[in-house]
Amino acid sequence: MRDIVPAPPAIVHNQFAEIRELFSRFVVPSYGRFELVLSHGAGSYVWDVAGKRYLDLGGGIAVCALGHANSEITDALIEQSRKLVHVSNLYYQGPQGRLAQRLVGHLAPGKVFFCNSGAEANEGLYKLARKFGHDEGRFEIITAINSFHGRTLGGIAATGQDKVKKGFEPIIPGFRHVPFNDLQAMRDALSPATAAILIEGIQGEGGVTPATAEYLLGLRQLCNEKRLLLFIDAVQCGHFRSGRFQSFQRVLEGVPGAEGFLPDGISMAKSLGGGFPMGAFWVREEAHGMKLCDLLGAGTHGTTFGGTPLGCAVALKILDVIERDRLADNVRATGDYLKTGIQRLADQYPGVVKGARGLGFMLGIELQDRERIRAFAAQDKAASMQFVNRLHEAGVLTIPSGNQIVRLLPALNLSHQQAEEGLAIIEGVVKSVG
Repeated sequence: MRDIVPAPPAIVHNQFAEIRELFSRFVVPSYGRFELVLSHGAGSYVWDVAGKRYLDLGGGIAVCALGHANSEITDALIEQSRKLVHVSNLYYQGPQGRLAQRLVGHLAPGKVFFCNSGAEANEGLYKLARKFGHDEGRFEIITAINSFHGRTLGGIAATGQDKVKKGFEPIIPGFRHVPFNDLQAMRDALSPATAAILIEGIQGEGGVTPATAEYLLGLRQLCNEKRLLLFIDAVQCGHFRSGRFQSFQRVLEGVPGAEGFLPDGISMAKSLGGGFPMGAFWVREEAHGMKLCDLLGAGTHGTTFGGTPLGCAVALKILDVIERDRLADNVRATGDYLKTGIQRLADQYPGVVKGARGLGFMLGIELQDRERIRAFAAQDKAASMQFVNRLHEAGVLTIPSGNQIVRLLPALNLSHQQAEEGLAIIEGVVKSVG
């Protein structure tokens, strides 16, 4: 009897062009996308539709805490989906309560509100500030120049970058911006309407710039003195990316007088869900003689999808893996190795690389001005964009930040060997343009 051999699968011709055409026809063009069509991933690697492999040092912009296609996240999703996926916040459910307990345990007494994104988490902090200052007519929040707090109307008002505001005027009132790491500028900006201060522990979109210990401690003292709330946007720099749960904890390590430092609210997202859309904000238990964590009572704030059993199960599993595998220690050790390697490139190729920035796995390669890099000078694109494109050609994904900074935001479980591989490829690109 003749064997029946299955017909081979149809060859998809020019899959890149097909997918790109789908986006061109059906997706709102609000993103400037790189000329890559990604197909699948595993750990710290992704593949495009042509089969080319890339070492992912961008981590979905600090989202993929455990890399791609992590089997333990998949198992958590499957297990929880067999029980409850969504029930709304009209009811109690175990995963949300347990996740809130775990997050509070990494900080201090307080409570957590769950939402869907970093922008939404920050919106909750804006409402908390307005509720706090309402009876005294205080509503203003002061943020930093070059900050980034999201793309909602409230988020772009809070963001200290003019480019995100263009075309969306009039901007929502109640936000002003002052230079980052400048305590005196913050003090000078206070007005009778000021209710809160909001900063990032490490500015991400603004160039991978950490807050200084003196700045953090000075802001806390200022807020205590003027009865203001101090908020930290930890959407990108939080969740162990610095080598501690929150970046302010890493910045203040071993600093005299910093032992009791706490902000009044912290926004979180990105690595919290490891790719599952999830945001949250933590509110300190007490501040300025009031029960701050209960200020947003029933009916004052809400969201349909915040803190679903499915999302919380994933976030709990991510915390389990981070703690079990001591990934904070990996971030510190491997991050130090990467930063030292970048600085070495700056020493060897000063015509291309100025230096290294950041902490842990939130690092920046600071490039020279485009005009000073001969291979880049002929094009109008920023040096960061041109460098990122060269890295794509060489097989590495990174994230541009402004005109001269290239961000490394890898998975928290990036291995030392993968860090070596990444540095070698980055060095090859530096040589090629220098």
